[in-house]
Amino acid sequence: MRTYLCIYAGAAFLAMMMTPPVIWLARRVNAMDHPGLRRVHSRPIPRIGGVAIFLSTASLIMAVLFVDNNIGDRFRQVWLQLATLLGTGTFIFLVGLVDDLRGLPARFKFLAELTAAILLCAAGVTIDSIGVTNRYVLHLGGFGTLLTLLWVVGITNAVNLSDGLDGLAAGISMVACGVIALFSIHAGEYILAVFMLALAGSLTGFLVFNFNPARIFMGDGGSLFVGFLIAATSVMCVSKSATIVGLALPVLALGIPIFDTLFSMLRRFLERRSLWAPDQSHFHHRLLALGLHQREAVAIIYIATLVCAALGLFMLVRDDFGALVVFGCLLLLILILFRVVGAVQLRETLVQLQEKHTITHVQRQEKQTFECLQLELRQVRDPQQCWNLICKAACQMDFVWVSRSTTHDDGQRDTEVWRSPDIRGDISRAVIVKIPFKSKGNGSHSEMEVAIGANGSLESAARRATLFGRLLDELEMRTGDSLAAGARVKGRDCAARRGYG
Repeated sequence: MRTYLCIYAGAAFLAMMMTPPVIWLARRVNAMDHPGLRRVHSRPIPRIGGVAIFLSTASLIMAVLFVDNNIGDRFRQVWLQLATLLGTGTFIFLVGLVDDLRGLPARFKFLAELTAAILLCAAGVTIDSIGVTNRYVLHLGGFGTLLTLLWVVGITNAVNLSDGLDGLAAGISMVACGVIALFSIHAGEYILAVFMLALAGSLTGFLVFNFNPARIFMGDGGSLFVGFLIAATSVMCVSKSATIVGLALPVLALGIPIFDTLFSMLRRFLERRSLWAPDQSHFHHRLLALGLHQREAVAIIYIATLVCAALGLFMLVRDDFGALVVFGCLLLLILILFRVVGAVQLRETLVQLQEKHTITHVQRQEKQTFECLQLELRQVRDPQQCWNLICKAACQMDFVWVSRSTTHDDGQRDTEVWRSPDIRGDISRAVIVKIPFKSKGNGSHSEMEVAIGANGSLESAARRATLFGRLLDELEMRTGDSLAAGARVKGRDCAARRGYG
């Protein structure tokens, strides 16, 4: 126990000593987080606090190798896993640090996280089985590797996304580290306990400077390193103990960041945005929108995390069924908390899902129509067939009208018009597009005007206009100057019905 206390206290002391020089260094190299639309602070703040967290954590872990006791002996016996965990953690930290200093695409960081997770799996750190009860063990086989990858990448990003308020990510992660450390000591996994106590101590010392009003942020370098180390250590807890408690406790301690990440991804999916797009609807943003101050919002999340983590520890002393009941009830409690603050709105989510399905169905139909017209385009041989195909495309794409005016070299002007026999929707909201054509050496000039019914969605009208433009491009390429040569019957109307052909 004395070794554990020394590791925690030593890491906290080192973090407190290292953070002020890191603040000075950040200002010297201009590694500052400036105020902006996605920020809640109003002044530039250093953002490479992860340097202090990483150095203090790694220093204490490496120091244990020179301790002359049972814990030191165990460390020296598993140097391969130790090197793998520290090596991959260092890699993730460096990727995050580069992002803090120079900026990296979100996809690159995701690939880096996935690479580190794959290296862990290659070293044997995987979830092979989960003991749901003493009698029933779920053997995952190859699915265990996939679960490990999802878990490591998911937890790493959950901690990263939770770093939105002063002291939020550091405080939640510190609780998670403490819970995993207690479970590791209870299970006799002293190495994992050392890792988590060293990280918890570093976060404790860093919080002195990170709590509101923050003097420094941990940045991506810190949040990715902390999230990755927690995820990897929890995987090792499960793989060594083969019990669901080893996975359930980190889920409860990081319940708010995990659910916040899942709901954020769902929200962006329903809004048809990139999964890496900026977002201001996270759990902590909702608390601020209720009128709470940063400290009050962070305190509420701290309390919720501590309550879930403390109640989750009862899983260690309950029987198998009782542990599952406790886990399920606490997950429900977290979901209720999200519902109370407005981060989860079931009715709106169902409406958005229905709208998403409708939009996807319409897009699929529009694409199928375009592809069928592309096939017919290959049969076009003369100007009349060109115009017939244009009329058919306009009919099937719900256009209001299409007109083509051709001015020839002798000054004669020919006009062809197609009007929809079945006009639907509000014509006053029709999108009108004029499309010019280049002459093909015969001195004539053509211009086409199309009116596209909005049908309740300007986006749909614009998409159909784009598909129609693609069709005209291909039609002009295939027929040479036939579009400019047009039929010479002035003012002729091509009446068309749905199913024209």
